[in-house]
Amino acid sequence: MSGIEKFGPLVINPSAMWYFMTVLTIVAGTVLLLWIADQITEKGIGNGTSIIITVNIIAALPGALIQAWKFFTEGSPWKAVMMVVMIALLLAVIASAIAITQAQRKIAVQYAKRVVGRKQFGGQTQYLPLKVNYAGVMPIIFATAVLSLPPMMLQWFFPTQGWATKIYGELVGGGTWYYILGGIGIFLFSYFWVAMMFQPSQISEDLKRNGGYIPGVRPGKPTADFLDFTMTRLTFAGAIFMVILFVLPVLTGGLVGLPPSSLVLQFFGGTSLLIMVGVVLDVMRQVETQLLQKHYDGFLRKGKVKGRYDRLSQTGNAAPRSVILYLLVVVSVLIVVGIAIFTYNKLH
Repeated sequence: MSGIEKFGPLVINPSAMWYFMTVLTIVAGTVLLLWIADQITEKGIGNGTSIIITVNIIAALPGALIQAWKFFTEGSPWKAVMMVVMIALLLAVIASAIAITQAQRKIAVQYAKRVVGRKQFGGQTQYLPLKVNYAGVMPIIFATAVLSLPPMMLQWFFPTQGWATKIYGELVGGGTWYYILGGIGIFLFSYFWVAMMFQPSQISEDLKRNGGYIPGVRPGKPTADFLDFTMTRLTFAGAIFMVILFVLPVLTGGLVGLPPSSLVLQFFGGTSLLIMVGVVLDVMRQVETQLLQKHYDGFLRKGKVKGRYDRLSQTGNAAPRSVILYLLVVVSVLIVVGIAIFTYNKLH
């Protein structure tokens, strides 16, 4: 509701009852939304809260496409070329986010052979997956939450000071120091989250208790040190990627002339993109798990596109998983573009 103050106050003489009803309405709506999210988690597929947040982000995509169409089609033909470059960059960023989210280092774990009665246990090689982006979207959320506190404190305690106003503009308006401090915070919070959630000593003890060991590494403390060293290097790569993803929208906006607060730029990085990628991949994995549990052909891993008789004889060729993923991405982009064009024609 920016600019509504020129028409007068939104609420004239708000009473204590008005404040009470407003707070009660907001709390009741939040409780209802949490109940819906719990129902989705319990009876649906995926995390309900994450799915609701993702739907809210995707709902802004048609409006962003309309804004991009107005910005790039008005003016010189060079803007139309920049729009094509922006679309290609968007697809590249989404593909990179998917690759980093799914990237993992597989540590080979060998289990000793054990004979119990007439059965033999162990003796096979399994893998311990270590994710590159182990912290997920949490470092960006933590960094932006911490950066939101100094501007609030400056407004409360130094509302009329010139130096406070200058610092406030740097930290709120997407200034240089906002992205510098945000990048440093994301890098530090990535290591903080991994240190809190990843316990190499516990993993080493579990492997030793179950008769497992990493080839070339002694059990016990050497195994814990090896896992800690490996995870530190993986976290460095994941933290660098998240810092790039954090500053990418403002860099893209500076190249094409869009302001940092533009709706178009939020899909080029930051929290929104990581949340969408993570939730969509999680839903796809859970759908595939449900299909495999019910003895259906997995449409993500196997991707069997076969006719009726091929399905009965189990002789169809399996499509690569990447082809199915690219097909889903192309179909989704076409649907969103169609909705945006339809909405734009309705408005005009």
